Amino acid sequence: MTATAWWGAIAGVGLAIIVGAYLVAVADRAIASVVAGEPMRSSILAGPARSVALGLVQSRTTTERPDGAAWALAPALYLGLAAAALAVVPLSETLLAADIENGLVLFGAAQALAVIPVFLNGWSPNSILPLIGAFRFIAQALSYEMPNLLALLSVSVPASSLSIHDIVASQHGLWNVVRLPLGLPLFLFAAASLAFWGPMNLPDGADLAGGTQAETSGLHLVAWRAGRAAMLVAAAAMGAAAFLGGWLGPGLPGWAWMVVKTLVLLVLLVGSRHVAARVRAERYVVISWAVLIPLALLNVMIAAVVAL
Repeated sequence: MTATAWWGAIAGVGLAIIVGAYLVAVADRAIASVVAGEPMRSSILAGPARSVALGLVQSRTTTERPDGAAWALAPALYLGLAAAALAVVPLSETLLAADIENGLVLFGAAQALAVIPVFLNGWSPNSILPLIGAFRFIAQALSYEMPNLLALLSVSVPASSLSIHDIVASQHGLWNVVRLPLGLPLFLFAAASLAFWGPMNLPDGADLAGGTQAETSGLHLVAWRAGRAAMLVAAAAMGAAAFLGGWLGPGLPGWAWMVVKTLVLLVLLVGSRHVAARVRAERYVVISWAVLIPLALLNVMIAAVVAL
């Protein structure tokens, strides 16, 4: 790949993250209005930009003896992992930022490494509530990673490949959401947990006064929320590619189908925040280990039968 192509790929992923984060904020406000029975207002579109502007001029919170370098690194690392995960998801049959043969492995690794910036963001301020939120996410990550990785593994079995391009191509005629019906719900559960969004928001719960972001403000808070939104976008894009046939579909160009499917999953993930209550940490762990992991193993067995 030439230098121009590299810079183009980086710019494309960056643009996708910016637009995706904006759409997450708009969808969040729009769904909140619908659930509350309020009329839609034009401020829904301008609200995210206003919030970013306020964050940029707000002074940053300081605490006693924080680890300043790690604290500043956390949102940048979280955004970087979201970008790495999104880069391996093809927008169409020929449009792909990072053409990696084992793209599914890289995507899973980026998700697994997310525990590092989340823990850093909670540990670095040297404050008790963010630290509790950080430890909550470790327990959460240990619980959702197994269903997540098994769900991703299941789509690679019928394709006999770890390439996301091959996984999409293997869905000609029948999408994985039909032949592997347990895979997409398990993956969406893990996606909401990865971004600790909606009912899975244990690290930043209201009972912790904001948890890992309790001491965060200003530009840092803007970047942290953008990272969570970017993780949702990356997960929705992977869900569209791995389970909904990616660019496959009649009539529209391939990239248009990919965008539509990604937006559908993104709305489902964002909407979960307004229609489902946050689960308790201990219940989350029990459900994940006692229910979801066995279902994920069953889904892999179904994939093996489909492949045979």
